[in-house]
Amino acid sequence: MNQTIGRRSDSAKVRKIAAASMAGTALEYYDFSIYGLAAVLIFPQLFFPEGDSLIGVLASLGTLAVGYLSRPIGAIAFGHFGDKFGRKPVLVLTLVIMGVASTTIGLLPTYASIGIWAPALLVTLRLLQGIAFGGEWGGAILMAFEYAKPTQRGFFASVPQVGPSIGTLAGNAAFLSVTLLPADQFMTWGWRVPFLLSALLVVLGLIVRLKIAESPEFEAVKNEGAEQKLPIRTVLGSHLKPVLLVCGGFLGYGAFSVVALTFLVGYARNQQGVSSTITLIAILATCVIQIPVILLSGHLSDRYGRRALMTFGPLGGVAGVFLLFWTVNTGNTLWVLFGYVVGMGILFTSAYGAQPALFADSFDPSIRYTGMSLGVQLSNVIGSGLMPLAATLLLNGTGNAYSVAGAIAAALLVSMCCLLALVRIAGRLQLVDRRASSPTSAGPSPLTTSAG
Repeated sequence: MNQTIGRRSDSAKVRKIAAASMAGTALEYYDFSIYGLAAVLIFPQLFFPEGDSLIGVLASLGTLAVGYLSRPIGAIAFGHFGDKFGRKPVLVLTLVIMGVASTTIGLLPTYASIGIWAPALLVTLRLLQGIAFGGEWGGAILMAFEYAKPTQRGFFASVPQVGPSIGTLAGNAAFLSVTLLPADQFMTWGWRVPFLLSALLVVLGLIVRLKIAESPEFEAVKNEGAEQKLPIRTVLGSHLKPVLLVCGGFLGYGAFSVVALTFLVGYARNQQGVSSTITLIAILATCVIQIPVILLSGHLSDRYGRRALMTFGPLGGVAGVFLLFWTVNTGNTLWVLFGYVVGMGILFTSAYGAQPALFADSFDPSIRYTGMSLGVQLSNVIGSGLMPLAATLLLNGTGNAYSVAGAIAAALLVSMCCLLALVRIAGRLQLVDRRASSPTSAGPSPLTTSAG
């Protein structure tokens, strides 16, 4: 009876930890989502008004890229503290930094008021957003992953991965509501409202996160005295291969996401005559669909292993990106909705929830925060940070949107190869841990990893 109660208590604790982790990633993606939309719809006119429209869009998207380019800095800095001092304090700090930066953006004067200082301040705040995000994602995943039983780590690590869908859903809903205002009100004060709401979301996120305990696997590392003096040196010295494979494994996914959520919004409006309201509604519907698909893929990776998902998932993404671009090119509202829901919501997302556990499995617990965070955030620099700029240049250079779809498809095929290589690395680490904890070994090790 007591054992049953204990198991229920442990399960409830894991669910609480996973929910707290998801709350943080949702807030981070809410902030990134509203910034991405503003970079396409608002900032070119209010912060970069001089010159032709293309230069204004490129300059605005450049500030979007800054948030991705700064993510590896956050991954290294906060990964260091997360591996050396614990996951929880880092998650609290990154949440505060992101929320303060986003709220301040909502208070910024425009170019018409303070001239060049307006874009300069915007870039600075975007830089802070990127640094905070670089440290947030890995810690959120690890708190859920390291609390879960080995047979459930795929599922629980997928729970924080739902945060991007919830955050994007909330961000697009907030922007959709203010786009319904008269144009002059939207351009003067309406666009600020989604940014100012970040302050409230930070308070709610902190209330949840301050109540959780430290990761048990980090506590085991600490009790063994196995903390790395300089985690990044260990990672780059002897674990560079899995870092690069994580980078490649996420490459196509970051590229697809940011193009679908930012570039295509502007392209659909400017080239195909599809109103931003319609595209935002399609993105909202997609986010709703993604939530169960992400959780299902995490569960399936626990039940059937990661290899099958890492093979068919990226191939589904390739089909999804061409479907999405084709439907947007029709200019038809229903087709656009169908393309987003099926192409992005289902095909693209089919293996998305299984990736975090695979990334975590590819590193020892003492360097896991730094290793997986650095790999994913380096990928975001290339796949997410530069892709909107590359997409704009490709479209202007070729006049054909399918050139953008082809670039994303190529990145997804690279991701498939890297993910399958990570499955092999995670499998070898699991084998080593099993041998170390077997009865014939010198003694059991508390630092075990889950199945790859």
